[in-house]
Amino acid sequence: MSVTVASLAGFCFGVSRAVDTVEAAVKNGGTVYTLGKLIHNPGFIRDLEARGVKIIDAGGIEKAAADATEKNPAVICTRAHGITAELDCKLASLALANPHFKVHDCTCPYVKKIHRIARDETDEDTVLCVLGDESHPEVQGIVSYARGEHIVATSADELADRLKNDKYREKKVVLVAQTTQNLNEWKKTIKIFEKLYTNAKIYDTICSVTENRQDEVLKLSRKMDMMIIIGGKDSSNTNKLFEVSKQNLQLSFLIEDASSIPLEYVKPHMKVGIAAGASTPGRIIQEVQNIMSENIEKTFEEMLDESIKTIKNGDRIVGVITQVSDNEIQVEIPGVKFTGIITYDELTDDPAVKLCDTYKVGDEIEAKVLKVNDAEGTAALSKKKIDVDKNWQVVVEASANNAIIDAKIIEVVKGGIIGLCDGVRVFIPASQSGLPKDADLHALQGQVKKVKIIDINEQRKRVVASIRVVEREENKAKRDAFWAQVEEGQQYRGEVKSLMNYGAFVDLGGVDGMVHSTELSWRRIKHPSEVVNVGDVIDVTVKAVDKEAKRISLSYKTPDMDPWKIFTDKYAEGDVATVKIVSLMDFGAFAEVVPGADGLIHVSQISLDKIAKPADVLKVGDEVEAKITKIDLENHKISLSMKALLLPEEPVEEAEAAPAEEAAPADAE
Repeated sequence: MSVTVASLAGFCFGVSRAVDTVEAAVKNGGTVYTLGKLIHNPGFIRDLEARGVKIIDAGGIEKAAADATEKNPAVICTRAHGITAELDCKLASLALANPHFKVHDCTCPYVKKIHRIARDETDEDTVLCVLGDESHPEVQGIVSYARGEHIVATSADELADRLKNDKYREKKVVLVAQTTQNLNEWKKTIKIFEKLYTNAKIYDTICSVTENRQDEVLKLSRKMDMMIIIGGKDSSNTNKLFEVSKQNLQLSFLIEDASSIPLEYVKPHMKVGIAAGASTPGRIIQEVQNIMSENIEKTFEEMLDESIKTIKNGDRIVGVITQVSDNEIQVEIPGVKFTGIITYDELTDDPAVKLCDTYKVGDEIEAKVLKVNDAEGTAALSKKKIDVDKNWQVVVEASANNAIIDAKIIEVVKGGIIGLCDGVRVFIPASQSGLPKDADLHALQGQVKKVKIIDINEQRKRVVASIRVVEREENKAKRDAFWAQVEEGQQYRGEVKSLMNYGAFVDLGGVDGMVHSTELSWRRIKHPSEVVNVGDVIDVTVKAVDKEAKRISLSYKTPDMDPWKIFTDKYAEGDVATVKIVSLMDFGAFAEVVPGADGLIHVSQISLDKIAKPADVLKVGDEVEAKITKIDLENHKISLSMKALLLPEEPVEEAEAAPAEEAAPADAE
């Protein structure tokens, strides 16, 4: 007899995530609640209750929140298959009101993805069609997010038949499936909808883990004499596995734990397959396997074969590195006669990685067997496939949660670039690169950029990501923050982005403000380029803000730059200055005393001789000496005189007559 356990048996990624969350909450102390049964496995639920975890329904959450205190905080964990939108809002409100009451959302990311589809892709003119069990909590949660009508059915034919109702005739159709639905029924549904409803939006929402489990059980049941499916009787995905197995093999049994093993059907030399639902703990699977193994009657040949450890394609191994070169590493696989070889291409996709720096002799490494060469005694291994399997779920969760992740740009390809997200290759179209159209994409190579997943094909493991979406969201956040706090009088440092005849536009960090030409300089200018250039970084002051119209006026002028202040700080009435003639009028000449501050030399103050007009003596550009005869502080006017410097100096009058006794001797003579 032989016993084969399906490689995908046991907790799936979503369930494992939920279980780990509850385990961590229990360790942290306080009261831990689960909203309904966390997963469909009676034995596991009993274990949780024995450890003090309390199971409550929607009616008990308000009391749970009210009972939470600083000395006895509380945590409530939602189910892996999700909750309704209304309940989600209620929990969030209770957590906000009481800081000692926390909510851990344990909803599987695959289910979260369907919630977003139901919310974002539907409206009052849409009907959401769900292939699933209407009484199942997952489906109840999904339809609660729909903003229009919905239809739920367990078969493709029923779903299509119900959609023929006249009231749905003019509505748009969105089709999704419960994550644990039968794959064949889902494929049938897609075919019907593609034929009857050509404009329907169809989203493949069956969990890839569910698909792979069903496919594995389908293949395994064809090779076995007996199949045992382990899982909760209420578990949808477990029942689907049982249905798939039963189609191929009549001798298929659904059990919840080892106490229900049908040993009476076990015969010598029988091949028995074991599979398990996504909510089945590994210890239960191991217990069933051990009990079955104890009932196996082994022949000497069978025991001899088992004493010689072998490996086959697809096996996962943990080996020890024995040799490292620039192009490959060699691995010793304990208990196996083969030498494992991992080439550079099967270690990493990053061309910057140097194997000798990254891997050391004696280190352990996990890899997947690609091909066994008995003649040469070698086994081709791949670390990359292990990494992809592990990291794929990270990318899936990021997609489901609309999260931002890092991507290292490693290659430029036709139409875009390739990035590595936790070892998973993602394609970033040129239009999503964040660079202008026709820009050189090689500029991004080697950089680590933040991206969001915008499309994912879980069957083909293809991912499309966007840098532009992240940058757009970050810029929007910056703009929102800017407009929330900007006020008149605030100062900013920004970059000049463009020049127009009437002013300059300055980037203040995602928001452009305009500096009118009159606010660029205290003097008159013909064009902004006389003061600033594109690319200059300048300090500006907010002059006016229109938050509704999203407009902001700026000023580059500062009091220190005010020509009148510069003039009055430097000169006073009676001072002599070297001035520059800037214009000539019939009544006088205007001269620049300091840049931006001009004074008038009246025609009568130009020369000692009478002249008809200033042009008879002066021309524009001449530099002359002039005396500041008057400063009108209120009207910012300066009077100058060249003539005053040409007149002879008047004698200084004596303040007092000389004393008589000092003059007397002369008179006396």
